[in-house]
Amino acid sequence: MKTLRIDAPNGAIAVHDSAGEGPAVVLIHGNSSSSRAFSRQLEGPLGRRLRLVAVDLPGHGESDDAKDPSAYSLPGHARAVCAAVDALRLEEAHFVGWSLGGHVALEMAPDLPQARGFMIFGAPPLTSSEAMSEAFLPNPAMKFTFQESVDSIEASAYVAAFFRSGFADIPPFFLDDVLRTDGRARSNLGASIGPGGARDEGVVVRDLKVPLAVLHGGEEQLVNGRYFGSVAMPTLWRGAVQMIPYAGHTPQWETPNPFDALVEAFVEETA
Repeated sequence: MKTLRIDAPNGAIAVHDSAGEGPAVVLIHGNSSSSRAFSRQLEGPLGRRLRLVAVDLPGHGESDDAKDPSAYSLPGHARAVCAAVDALRLEEAHFVGWSLGGHVALEMAPDLPQARGFMIFGAPPLTSSEAMSEAFLPNPAMKFTFQESVDSIEASAYVAAFFRSGFADIPPFFLDDVLRTDGRARSNLGASIGPGGARDEGVVVRDLKVPLAVLHGGEEQLVNGRYFGSVAMPTLWRGAVQMIPYAGHTPQWETPNPFDALVEAFVEETA
């Protein structure tokens, strides 16, 4: 795997490119995380078969903190990822977004007419800011999502909610990534969600012309799986949300084998 630094509108972003030479798949991580959340894919069998390109969002991981904090919004993150897509000529890739990364992928989708398809998980398409109360479960850890300053205890509680209850194989880097994240990336993101702040994701998925895969962990602690039934998704891959048993919010780490199999099947079936 190699790491590149690419100039983006508000500072350089880090891009991690796996060794695979197959079809390209762009991976976008979640809030207060980094591309390390996809390390089991980047450094595993999937990354040796497919070309996985994982982007660290501004203010996260190895990317620079944004020069202008107003860039910490869905449109701002989308512009940063698009800078990497343009630089690496990945316009025809598949795009896979986890949590915040799924919302970033939907924000980008109308500007990527050549994309082969989009896969989201932990990212219920939001039709309005009010829809958040229906789309997400009332987990106490949700209060840290948009909180600028978090201490190690709060960060640990936030990370624990990423995984199914009782899951023990949580590597330290998940906590390190929360503490590394520019706190303005959380607070400004929250302030940007609302009318005029980002695209209506319900309209985006309704109007998509390419396949949309939606995955959902069977033991999610943050996303309300019932919410998907209220969203019109005409191009939904296989005609249904793909459930992943024994997974919470982070199936790419908790259950990598079934997760990888779904990614590979999506790429093959939508090539």
